[in-house]
Amino acid sequence: MERELGAKIWLIPDAYLPDVGDVNLPSHESTCILNVNDKPATVKFTFYFEDRDPIESKEIVVLAKRTWHVRLDRSEEILGVKLERDVPFAIKVESNVKIVVQHSRLDTRQPNLAYMTAIPWNID
Repeated sequence: MERELGAKIWLIPDAYLPDVGDVNLPSHESTCILNVNDKPATVKFTFYFEDRDPIESKEIVVLAKRTWHVRLDRSEEILGVKLERDVPFAIKVESNVKIVVQHSRLDTRQPNLAYMTAIPWNID
């Protein structure tokens, strides 16, 4: 039996959807999920805020040996939760099988753009 790669729980302490900026290339964040395993991953997001209770997403499925770049500016259509822009939050990503998670932000509010990416903290 091949070993599962990744972790089942990932934490992203720094998340923030900047204002749209350039409408042709809108500011956004993506939580990128990589499932290199032989089984599909059922994934759920929990969003934490400074001044309100957490909200949980609906589950999404990342097929075996696939990746999904979950655009958080499209969270309502993908995850079933609406995230406001210009509000800091944190994220817990949970899966029934081990996955690898990366988090990125593109900020187009000024002409030079800004891009950042980070590997979240895994719990396993």
